[in-house]
Amino acid sequence: MDSLSSRRALTEDEITAALRELPNWTRTSDQISAKFEFADFREAVSFIVRIGFEAEDMNHHPELHNVYNRVAVSLTTHDAGNKLTELDFRLARAIQQVADGHA
Repeated sequence: MDSLSSRRALTEDEITAALRELPNWTRTSDQISAKFEFADFREAVSFIVRIGFEAEDMNHHPELHNVYNRVAVSLTTHDAGNKLTELDFRLARAIQQVADGHA
């Protein structure tokens, strides 16, 4: 489901508009990230596995950091020179949906 256009670096206006749809996500330079907290380690790992399937389907892989019941996720597109692309926001929306399903 990946296309060359989804790996085009987004403009500032496009990034701002995309972030409005993801209130849990923040931007730091050319990366977006979010933190999620779950009931316990098992739920956190389950979340990681589920978003792993989403990432594989998109052939776009997040940076993950897990400590007990907390998971931090960061996204940028390496193929676009470590810039933000539509692919980052598409995966962020999928990750958010998985997280919302865990709540």
